[in-house]
Amino acid sequence: MASSSAQKLKVLHLMDILRTETDPEHGLTMPQLIERLAAKGIDAERKGLYRDIETLREFGMDIRQLKRQPVQYALAERDFELSQIMLLVDAVQSSRYLSDGASNALVKSVRQLASTEERKALNKQVHVHGRPKRQDRSDFVSVDLLQEAIARKSKVSFRYYKYGAGKERVARKEGAAHVVTPMNLTYSDGNYYLVAYSASDAEIRNYRVDRMGQIAITGEHVERNEVIASYDPEEAARTAFGMYDGERVVASIKVDADLMNVVVDRFGRDVSASPSDDGKTATVTVPIRESPVFYGWLATLGGGAEILRPKALRDGYADWLREILAKYGK
Repeated sequence: MASSSAQKLKVLHLMDILRTETDPEHGLTMPQLIERLAAKGIDAERKGLYRDIETLREFGMDIRQLKRQPVQYALAERDFELSQIMLLVDAVQSSRYLSDGASNALVKSVRQLASTEERKALNKQVHVHGRPKRQDRSDFVSVDLLQEAIARKSKVSFRYYKYGAGKERVARKEGAAHVVTPMNLTYSDGNYYLVAYSASDAEIRNYRVDRMGQIAITGEHVERNEVIASYDPEEAARTAFGMYDGERVVASIKVDADLMNVVVDRFGRDVSASPSDDGKTATVTVPIRESPVFYGWLATLGGGAEILRPKALRDGYADWLREILAKYGK
């Protein structure tokens, strides 16, 4: 191997060793660096390594000396801090959308962002209730395909499925293809949804990606109309429950003070709330989309919440409760 070529490789290997094995709390001594390079078949000596470290510093790497005996060298500033990597790992492991296999593969990739010592702190698992034991296809492929369709401004076609009483997958519309204008992908409650305009229904609908099959980019240009132009994804996310479509209304709900944590968790700290004079209740005013999912969420608050306005929403909730009670002979 030519001397100049060996020197170039030495610097690259040194950079990789520092990135992989050191962090602000853990470094390597000069003899350890020489040993690591020797294991890769590269001869190194102290003076040369001092020059190489200085070259990497000039390149922009924050290599510092840890004041220990003997002195250690470490990459102090990394692309991600350990707390950030932990957050990424937890987010991946807690996603119900991902199968165990997909989750483990992603976590393995994310862990490569940490040093060898930091990875020991990442050897933990977040238990996910309800994660599927297996998936018949790669949902990453579906997401990538839908993203490509959005970028190409092309319509997509797909079959949409539900589960029958025997847990079999049953195609909706008797197996006919849905052809829609894809608008965006939304992640909600552990699932990906395709937000799309359906020309056959003349409205925007939400489709769960894991219930879509035979997805294809048609090449037909997307629709353009006022319904699509006026769609606000942020507003839709604030008002919808479980991505369920429904009529948008502004609801006034009286809630007990000890339930405000639940309300703030759902609607955010900037939710409009007027406390009563005695501080025992508050009237919350929020835009929502009327749906069984909203009624279900409200029911979890029990007698601590009451819809005040509009009357149609109040009556709709009462009718929903009556239908449930009727099944129990009440």
